[in-house]
Amino acid sequence: MEKVRKIPFFNKLIVYLFITVGAAAAAYALECVLVPNSILDGGVNGISIILNILFGWRLSILIPLINIPFLYIGYKNLGGKFLFKALYSIIIFSLLLEGFHHLDTLTDNILLATIYGSLLLGLGVGVIIRAGGCLDGTESLGIVVSKNTNISVGQFVLICNAIIFSVAGYFFGVDRALYSLLAYFITSKIVDEISEGFEKAKAAMIITDDGEKIANHIYETIGRTVTAIKGNGLISGEKTVLYCVITRIEINELKRVVMEEDQSAFITITDVSEIIGNHIKSNKGLKKKKRKKDTDENIQEIG
Repeated sequence: MEKVRKIPFFNKLIVYLFITVGAAAAAYALECVLVPNSILDGGVNGISIILNILFGWRLSILIPLINIPFLYIGYKNLGGKFLFKALYSIIIFSLLLEGFHHLDTLTDNILLATIYGSLLLGLGVGVIIRAGGCLDGTESLGIVVSKNTNISVGQFVLICNAIIFSVAGYFFGVDRALYSLLAYFITSKIVDEISEGFEKAKAAMIITDDGEKIANHIYETIGRTVTAIKGNGLISGEKTVLYCVITRIEINELKRVVMEEDQSAFITITDVSEIIGNHIKSNKGLKKKKRKKDTDENIQEIG
């Protein structure tokens, strides 16, 4: 029994180690490369950098404060485990920002700062997201908006950042806004490569013996509807195949939900290049009896 318990603990330790390393890379990129050259990041970090440059307020205080409402939204929609990892990510990130605050600037060359600062920032943020953490709460709000509108998470984040860079152009000049936009583009591409897609939706296919339980758990925990198809394995016999479309940030939560119900489940996750039609989202007013009835059909929508 002791060995069985040690393995999950070791895995969790590795996850938080990755988050710490990612936070260190991102914090150094901001404090020692981007911010000294008035180059902005997007989202909450971008808002914090603007306030830091204009009023001299510390990034290590601004970032956690501005993230509070977004973290609450994330907790309501993604659960306590997301909140804990996000809190750890932001707290350790803020502490490292404070620690790097007194270090010398890496370079005063604006082009070098833009390229290498954004590369380092993208690496750090990508590692954090891959480990299930989060530094920017605007994605949490984007998930809520996506569930209730036809605007994707990526589109919502893009709109927010367009506003932030416009403000940067007004206060710091068009050249700094353009450099910031370039930095954001490079950062996003690096995050894409590390965390498997920034704007793309993900399609999850789950083959299991406990289709009804898993489908209901996914709906109640993540708020995503599921299509269930009856299938037969060549060796394993009758199975239920579940199909649902999720966002990148929901992948870790989906894996956790499935493994809680069926550790022998088989999961595949693929990119979705385009979604045509109205994607059914969670409906909190729907009764559980209705969902249970729908799950018994060969092909049906839960929710």
